[in-house]
Amino acid sequence: MRCGSRLRALASTRPIPLANGIRHSQSSKAALTLLALGVVFGDIGTSPLYAVKETFAPGHGIALDAHNILGGLSTIFWTLMLVVSLKYVLLIMRADNRGEGGIMALLALSSAAVREQPRWRTPLLLIGVFGASLFYGDAVLTPAISVLSAIEGLEVGTAAFKPYVVPIAVAVIVALFVLQERGTAVVGRLFGPVMLAWFLALGAAGLYGITKQPGVLAALNPTYAIGFLTEHVAESFVVLGSVVLAVTGAEALYADMGHFGKGPVRIGWFSLVAPALVLNYFGQGAQLIVQPQAVQNPFFLLLPGWALYPMVGLATAATVIASQATISGAYSMTKQAIQLGFLPRIAVVQTSARERGQIYIPGINWLLLAAVIAAVAGFGSSSRLASAYGVAVTATMMVDTLLAFFVVRYLWRYPLWLCLFATGFFVLIDVAFFGATLLKVVDGGWFPLAIGAIVFTVMTTWRQGRSLMFRRLQASSVPLKPFLDSLFLDPPHRVPGTAVFLTATPEATPHALLHNLNHNKVLHERVVFLTVDVTEEPWVPFQDRVKLHKLGHGCWRMTVRYGFMNEPDITRALEVADGLGLELDTMTTSFFLSRETVVPVPTSASGMPYWREKLFAAMARNAGNAADYFKLPANRVIELGTKVEI
Repeated sequence: MRCGSRLRALASTRPIPLANGIRHSQSSKAALTLLALGVVFGDIGTSPLYAVKETFAPGHGIALDAHNILGGLSTIFWTLMLVVSLKYVLLIMRADNRGEGGIMALLALSSAAVREQPRWRTPLLLIGVFGASLFYGDAVLTPAISVLSAIEGLEVGTAAFKPYVVPIAVAVIVALFVLQERGTAVVGRLFGPVMLAWFLALGAAGLYGITKQPGVLAALNPTYAIGFLTEHVAESFVVLGSVVLAVTGAEALYADMGHFGKGPVRIGWFSLVAPALVLNYFGQGAQLIVQPQAVQNPFFLLLPGWALYPMVGLATAATVIASQATISGAYSMTKQAIQLGFLPRIAVVQTSARERGQIYIPGINWLLLAAVIAAVAGFGSSSRLASAYGVAVTATMMVDTLLAFFVVRYLWRYPLWLCLFATGFFVLIDVAFFGATLLKVVDGGWFPLAIGAIVFTVMTTWRQGRSLMFRRLQASSVPLKPFLDSLFLDPPHRVPGTAVFLTATPEATPHALLHNLNHNKVLHERVVFLTVDVTEEPWVPFQDRVKLHKLGHGCWRMTVRYGFMNEPDITRALEVADGLGLELDTMTTSFFLSRETVVPVPTSASGMPYWREKLFAAMARNAGNAADYFKLPANRVIELGTKVEI
């Protein structure tokens, strides 16, 4: 997975208007397929820039003769067919969470599937978070290797460009990240046509190469792949770590189906993308048979001289699109992780009034930019980056397969033997690729693993810390119903207006209410205890989000449900409450929030090491403002603090 659970550029917190319009016959399926080309296939579509070069790299110790070239090409072809076509396009894309895909959606779906098997929930949660964490390492390497490999085409024209390749790549990457705050709506309209031109160019270049050596088509025979993997044994196992570069981005086909539907993604893959990729890979193989020294850069050396620089320009545009998709995926992944309680609130900027998926997260943007520049400058070439690439990809593929097993077994209720056979076959493939990429850990594979480990630590610390904090708050809280019963035996002075108390524990009395009564000695004529519940579904329809329950004496309990891809907006939710019997005037409504200050205690037997308690406290201290996150009117919010020891 080059973009793990990933949602792409133009990916949204709900289906984008253009996609919706097309779904409702305002445009043809062909138009939606064209749009999907620019969003879904950017990652896997740029793999020909480096996959063949790394597969046949001299350092693997396999002679570059016609027999071995056919074996390597056959391995690439059947990897595409088995991993992308069979596993993702035909099998895993069936596991949609109300139309949505991606690792977070699959995690939510598998968790729901084992609701009656609670012993699996924690392991599944850890597996899913592990896969999501690796995405961020992948998100750093994708722009680095894609853009750098495209710019390296300049070296093929003249060696004079060699000293400038890294600076030019860094300049392109910096420009891309700087432009993020302006949104991608305008550029996004060009994604589809540019990628269409790219895939047509890939296919044409491949055909040009095949005409030089038509016998290369013999690699379609799987016996060449089997022979290649068995004849060289150890060397072939090492080569698998490079072959996997041909399927990076496969998970994106699954992640983005919610925005375009399964049909357009499958049509795009089988009718254009897969044929173009196969033709190009075979064309590069034919070039290597005719000219073995072309292994230094078979993609660009495949082209006739007049096409070199135009192809460098088109390749750069394609890699920028692939990178843009990764960056947007990082924003969407982060937002989903916040919704599901794995990350603290951070500033999310909406960059488009029409397309809700056009978001920008400044903190993530600049962290990614720093990491990408470090990768480009530190590794210095696409070949060295390729050594770092693949570990995160194969691990995420393995996570997808494991999560899919629980969906097939416990949600679809297929027989155990069939589930074990179907997913076991793909697990064997995933394990083989993962094992091969582990050989690259010393040469650079440690880089995405280190990023993934950091993100995993942050996510699990935040999740566990929040759980501990809520337990502490519940232990010291007063049950709400008995408190209200006793309060109204001798009621305080009631004042006009409405007080909305946000609370994560609906059965407990909010600390903000206790502080307000203690200091102000008054109670509003209407009191609403509001709890936001983020479900394991991607979307909750607007009309189903709000539930109200009367508590008496002008008090109400309100639950607002959101899917993990919905955008929280409490003000809009309160408008729904008007139709359910609770009339509210925003101008006379005050919102009371509790602001917890976490105090780490070294001797606490909380089950979390002291250094993690300090990390959680730091994250809690720097978490974004709840009022902004829930779209509350700033001039109507009152925050009351409390200290919590963990």
